[in-house]
Amino acid sequence: MSNFSRDEIEYLQSGLLGRLATVGRDGTPHIAPVGIFSYNAELDTIDIGGHAMASTKKFRDVARSRRAAFVVDDVLQPPWRPRGIELRGRAEAVDGPRPLIRIHPQRIVSWGIPGRHERSARSIE
Repeated sequence: MSNFSRDEIEYLQSGLLGRLATVGRDGTPHIAPVGIFSYNAELDTIDIGGHAMASTKKFRDVARSRRAAFVVDDVLQPPWRPRGIELRGRAEAVDGPRPLIRIHPQRIVSWGIPGRHERSARSIE
């Protein structure tokens, strides 16, 4: 069984832009927009790819810290209705022919997504 609801998975697959947050060696936060990400149903993770991923700061940050946060959000109009999902968790810098960052959610917060009331926050143990 997935830690994500069916509606959250559908939202994550909607083709929106996401933002990946990592922490640099000196403790400085780093956030980067990402357009290539997918829900990995086999592992119940979010996999983030991109051009020359293995040479990016975000990849190095994850390889070192093994932590990341990821947000996908948008606003439906009219009326003004924000919706989104944030996840935080353990992360892997997966090297290979198609390097990627894989996030194993430990906390999921969603808002405005069908099937969820105003805000849903849950920790995964």
